[in-house]
Amino acid sequence: MTDVVAEQIAALRDEDWAIRGEAADLLGTFKDPRAVVPLVSLLRDEDRSVREAAIEALRAIGAPAVETVGTCLAEADLSVQESASAILTTIADERVLAPLIKALLSGDWIVRMHAAKALGRVRSADSVESLIPLLQDKVKAVREEAAAALAAVGDAAIPSLLKALQHEDWLVRLHAVESLGKAKSKQAVESLLSVLFNDQDSAVREDAIRALGEIGDPQAVEYLCTAMREPGLRTLAVEALGRIGDPRAAPVLIDVLSGAGPPPAMRTVAGCGDQWNEEVMTQGAAARALGLIGDEMAIPSLLAALHQTFTRAEAAAALAKFGAKVIPFLLPMLNEPRDENLLFHVRETLASAGWRTGRSRTGTH
Repeated sequence: MTDVVAEQIAALRDEDWAIRGEAADLLGTFKDPRAVVPLVSLLRDEDRSVREAAIEALRAIGAPAVETVGTCLAEADLSVQESASAILTTIADERVLAPLIKALLSGDWIVRMHAAKALGRVRSADSVESLIPLLQDKVKAVREEAAAALAAVGDAAIPSLLKALQHEDWLVRLHAVESLGKAKSKQAVESLLSVLFNDQDSAVREDAIRALGEIGDPQAVEYLCTAMREPGLRTLAVEALGRIGDPRAAPVLIDVLSGAGPPPAMRTVAGCGDQWNEEVMTQGAAARALGLIGDEMAIPSLLAALHQTFTRAEAAAALAKFGAKVIPFLLPMLNEPRDENLLFHVRETLASAGWRTGRSRTGTH
């Protein structure tokens, strides 16, 4: 009986690069562990397409390839290290924890980036101490993967991330904030609130608001309402309140949507300009947030916002989230003075809410 796997393994040594590449592709579909070592040897192939085929095949084989691929992280050839670390981003497990941690110290930023991402897959508490320094890596992609990996580790990384909020380098604080948001740990809320009101860097404060929205703890609502008074944080705070979804925020967001009480800086600006545009953006964000919260007290204000061109689309999308409850309010608008754009959004919202042409309010034909 023909052993097709053995045949394709032999073809990996063919002089023709196309045959080697095709053999690697087939071995990836067979997923036979016998192909792992021969495929790893192709990571040194002179042809790029063959190397890429070997990478994909090893990814497809998965768990049986992990340890052998892991040994390649110690290779002298940096291109082999890069390929191995790239493979491990999708198949790594605890067996390669040690070589991945060591790879975080590589002089090659691509290896550091992939190693961090792979450790995010492994999610071991043992990697936290080595990942934290990468939050100040000179390469942004490395910093971002380290932050994502720490978030993936979860609770075990929280103490180190909280400590990083005090770091003198604003980039470290920034990525620590991002990690805490992605980890969605309520342990971080008080520290993030402190960052929001005390950090000296505006980008860090802005990310603190985003993180609070991601975590979704209602205890942040009151503080976010306070942060809304600061023009640069106003839109972000509105968006975070929508993500948290606490009905206590609804009255405040209704005021924003209706244009009541914008920050003093908005009122004193001469003319329209960027400040006006920023508040328009905030009103749109308020409409979206009210749709996420889903409190029916917002329906009248959202209906009013349909008449403003700059909040119309957001208000329509928010109203659609209330379903059939908004149909009786929208139907009369079909008979109002002809504004084709308004009528379009009304019809779209009615359709999204479940109403069909030819049906009455009670749903009969």
